Amino acid sequence: MSQEPQRALADFRIRIQGHLTDYLAQQTQYLGDIGSELIPVAEAINSFLLDGGKRLRPLFAYAAYLAAGGSDDDHVIRAVASLELLQACALIHDDLMDASDTRRNKPSMHRHFENIHATDDLSGSASTYGASTAILLGDLALVWSDQMLHASGISDAALLRSLVLHDEMRIELMAGQFLDIHEQALTSTSVARSLKIARYKSGKYTIERPLHLGVHLAIADPQKRKIYLDIFSEFGLPLGEAFQLRDDLLGVFGDPTTTGKPAGDDLREGKRTVLMAMTHDRADARQEGVIARYFGESDLDSHGVDALRTVISDTGAREHVEDLIEKLTLTALDALGRDEIDASAHALLSELASIAIRRSL
Repeated sequence: MSQEPQRALADFRIRIQGHLTDYLAQQTQYLGDIGSELIPVAEAINSFLLDGGKRLRPLFAYAAYLAAGGSDDDHVIRAVASLELLQACALIHDDLMDASDTRRNKPSMHRHFENIHATDDLSGSASTYGASTAILLGDLALVWSDQMLHASGISDAALLRSLVLHDEMRIELMAGQFLDIHEQALTSTSVARSLKIARYKSGKYTIERPLHLGVHLAIADPQKRKIYLDIFSEFGLPLGEAFQLRDDLLGVFGDPTTTGKPAGDDLREGKRTVLMAMTHDRADARQEGVIARYFGESDLDSHGVDALRTVISDTGAREHVEDLIEKLTLTALDALGRDEIDASAHALLSELASIAIRRSL
């Protein structure tokens, strides 16, 4: 790879976007042929997928593919672009489970179809209509992710190598989603449990498993493949956890114009993140009272958000999470020092790590 990493990533991102656009155009036509009632469904998914997103998962997968000796290949770009459809499934369902109103400064999918129900003056419950549609659209995105991978044009051997890993990634994602739901139902908090959820709900399928997918697409020899899988676990696991910890901070302190969600949305939803577990561990009786009063209140206003932010900062939890992000990132980058990772691949992966972690509050 002769390009500077920023320029190379920009080029890969454009190509990923092109494949997603082409694939969704085909599926939009297919849905429209079934019935005109499905046109709003196709339009909603097109907007959800194509109007935003950093394309981190396919970029990590393609960077690992190149680092493991793969040659630039548009079929592989199309294969890894399918990860965006898996991400769409996760986000649509996650917003429904969290009762989130917005995603990327737009109504979340279930709210979007609630609005359609109201605008078209349909009968029945708007919330049930919205929730049911979101479930189906998330499932559809999951099916499409498989279809796009299978029809990507990669070799049969590469596809077969990738399928076991691809299945494991999806199982881990669903397991992490359940652990997250279960954690919200518990009355206690635990840093260890929250870190485990961060690993499985987001970290592994955002970074480690896409890296592994790229390795499977590039390398046929099992022994050589294991070398790169081990390197990318050492790189991807701590980086994935740091990525989720950054999300935890953004969910509390993030600027809505950057995050696409209301200020303090995680506080309103009562998300039991690592940040909140650390806050509980450090809070005194007065601070625990503030948490009990405001945390998880669905109608939490700016005063309540500010009160909780103050407690989180005053306990030192925010600073501790920032320190942990820094340590995890350094641990991840150390893994790229292996001889198997050449200079250009090192630069590309380091730049991706920076994009994943240095997101602004």
